[in-house]
Amino acid sequence: MGDAKLTAANDATIDETEHTSSNGTVVFSMPEAVMPNMWLTDYDSLHFNDYDRYWEPPIDRGLLANLPRRNAQHGGILQSRVNMAASRFISGCMTAQHVEAAFTNQIMFGDVALLKVRDGFGRALRLFPLPSYRTRVAADGGAVVLERDDQLKRYKAADIVWVRQYDPVQQVYGLADYIGGMQAALLNEDATLFRRKYFLNGAHMGFIMYATDPNLDPKVENEIKQKIQDSKGVGNFKSLFVNIPNGKEKGLQIIPVGNFESKDEFSNVKAVSAQDVFNAHRFPAGLGGMIPTNAAGFGDPTKYGEMYFKAETKPLINKMVDAIARDPEIGGRLKLVFDLE
Repeated sequence: MGDAKLTAANDATIDETEHTSSNGTVVFSMPEAVMPNMWLTDYDSLHFNDYDRYWEPPIDRGLLANLPRRNAQHGGILQSRVNMAASRFISGCMTAQHVEAAFTNQIMFGDVALLKVRDGFGRALRLFPLPSYRTRVAADGGAVVLERDDQLKRYKAADIVWVRQYDPVQQVYGLADYIGGMQAALLNEDATLFRRKYFLNGAHMGFIMYATDPNLDPKVENEIKQKIQDSKGVGNFKSLFVNIPNGKEKGLQIIPVGNFESKDEFSNVKAVSAQDVFNAHRFPAGLGGMIPTNAAGFGDPTKYGEMYFKAETKPLINKMVDAIARDPEIGGRLKLVFDLE
C-alpha cells in the first residue's frame, strides 16, 4: 500500500459536540496502482542520444543484469539455457569461454555484439563478445561500449557482428524472450524478503491485546506493555501470564491481526510465481529442479531435454551461427561449429 497515511475519524478539527466518544476508527489512504505509468517493458520507440551518438536500449539493462541474482528460478534457468547451448560447441572463431559469454549476453539481454579481432594486415582472426550490459548500438550500426569515468569506446559497423533476438516493436536492439516473467520473478523475490523480515522482526504486530476489565491495575498494564516491547528481536517470542483478581470474562483478549502461515499464502505465491518464470523461459519443470506435486512426477527428463534442445536450444545456436556465417568478411572461414544432432 506504499506509504499509507493514517487519519483518525475523531480528528481534533471535528466538532466535539458531534462526536462525544473518544474511540476513533483508523482510515487508510487508497492503495497505489501497480502500474500507474505502465511499466518498463512498455515502449513503442527508442531514444537516440544525440550527444554520445548511440541508441538508448528500450529496457533498463541494469534490471536485466540484476534479475538472475534476485530470483533463484530465473538465474538457474538462464544458466541452464547457456550451458545447453555452449556444451554443443565444437570449434570456430571463439574460445569455449567466449561462446558461453556470447550466449549469456544473448539470452539475458536479447542481443550480443561480436567484435572482430584483426591481425596487423586487418584480417579478422577471431570474434570476441562485448558485454551487452554496457554495449550500445551506434548511429552507424556499430557499437559503443560505456566505460568508467564517462569514457566511450567506439567500434565501426564493419568490426561488429550483431546477433539479435527479434523484437516486433524495434529492430535496433534484441528482446529477451523471458520479459513476460519479470513481474513474477520480482514477486517471488518480494515474497521471500517479506518472509525474512517476518522472522527478523521478532515480535512484529501479530496481535492486538484488547483489555476492557476495570480491575486491571494500571501498574500491571504498564508492565504488560513493557514486556511486549522488550520481546522484539530474533527468537524472542515469550509467553505472558496475567492475573486479574475478580476480573470479568473476556476482559483481556488477544485479537490476531494476521496468521502468516495460513493466511499470507507464502507457499502459493512462491509456487505460482516460480511456475510463471518457468513458463516465460518455456523451460521444462523436470529439468529445472521443481518438485512435482503429484505422484506421476514430470516424466522422463531425458525426453524433455531432447525436445527442449530441438525447440529452443537449437534455434538459439542457429541464430548465432547464421549471423556469423553471413558476414562478408568471415563467411565459412571462421564459422562456428556445433553438434546439432
